[in-house]
Amino acid sequence: MAALDDLDLETLDFGTVEPRDFARIVKGLPAARIAELMAGRQRRRVLDEVFGRMHTLFKPDAAAGRDALVRWRITAADDGPDDVYETHIGGGACTVTPERTDREPQLSLVMAAPEFLKLVSGNASGPTLFFTRKLKLKGDIRLAGSLTYFFDIPKA
Repeated sequence: MAALDDLDLETLDFGTVEPRDFARIVKGLPAARIAELMAGRQRRRVLDEVFGRMHTLFKPDAAAGRDALVRWRITAADDGPDDVYETHIGGGACTVTPERTDREPQLSLVMAAPEFLKLVSGNASGPTLFFTRKLKLKGDIRLAGSLTYFFDIPKA
């Protein structure tokens, strides 16, 4: 992997970046650069890659017996639309829907894109984001506290 200073985030194919390398990229980038990336044309591609890999990082044994729908709303920095994804955890699998459905979630999470990237890359703590009001929760708080155990989150 090239040095962070040499990375062209506008042309980087995030589909080829391994989770551990992704965690290193997020950890090494200044907050302003992450915000710039997630306000640009790569935003949806990055979000699609992250959510598209959730099933591969899912740990079915950790979520045994769970049946829950989690709605993620990633807010836009400008006046653009927010991105909404839903993850269903149940039956030993995690499935993702890249849009809001009519189903009622047990948990809804709302955060800005930079905080989302930090959270899913293991570079931020959910409780810290919550207590600093960068993450808003509605619904099953115990489920929210368990989510990080359901996935093999890479460490940078």
